[in-house]
Amino acid sequence: MGLPIPLETFERAIARHIRPATFPVAVRMMRAGEPLPPRVKRPWRDLGIKVAICQAVAFARRYGWAMAVGAEDLSCPLAKAVFGFAPMLDYYEEGHACAGMYTATPQAGAATEAAVAKFPHREYELLVAAPLHRTAFEPHVIVIYGNSAQVMRLVTAALWKSGGRLTSSFSGRIDCSDSVIVPLQSNKPEVILPCYGDRVFAQTQDDEMAFSLPASWMADIVEGLEGTHKGGIRYPIPNWLRYTGQFPAHYEKMNELWGQMEG
Repeated sequence: MGLPIPLETFERAIARHIRPATFPVAVRMMRAGEPLPPRVKRPWRDLGIKVAICQAVAFARRYGWAMAVGAEDLSCPLAKAVFGFAPMLDYYEEGHACAGMYTATPQAGAATEAAVAKFPHREYELLVAAPLHRTAFEPHVIVIYGNSAQVMRLVTAALWKSGGRLTSSFSGRIDCSDSVIVPLQSNKPEVILPCYGDRVFAQTQDDEMAFSLPASWMADIVEGLEGTHKGGIRYPIPNWLRYTGQFPAHYEKMNELWGQMEG
């Protein structure tokens, strides 16, 4: 694939213009036989736990750990099926995992599940996630969590060269697919609405959302951040302060009295 710019250059631009509270995360999907990068933890082998993919990303963005997850590491059946780490089931595709919780009927659940981006079974063996400053591999996707203003800043950067609008879609569930599979398959950035599991298991907060981009977009995002910065779009968002405040009448009485003294 080849990266358009060094990861360090991208990381510096994000730190300067976005200032996220947690580390930006590099993600790579690894095929069978592809060697693991150095100093990567496996949840089941090294921690004695199984995790959801959103948890692996949270380890990277909050702890600064490089994590690799495959079938044996995953606790989330939905992620295991969608990422192709286990065979797809009729039970899932018929909407039974969704019905009664997210949809009124299995038929509606089947429509929701059909709309989730997926990898074929066994196309990949592992997902590796690491903070940018500890990334020893060539990522496919970069995920940045932030507040809505920070994500807005990234959206405007993505549109700097092309203009128009950035289109994303949301279902409120399986946001690991939105973060990784969608941008990898579409080769376009995606705005991420954290799902229920991301909030429960990865402890994503109510004021957080995310922005995911294919690694091939890094140079365009940096150029867009710098261009919009020069144009006056900044984070933190500046407050407008050039105005004269109004005060209660009994305060303003003092100005009236000073005026009488001067007269």
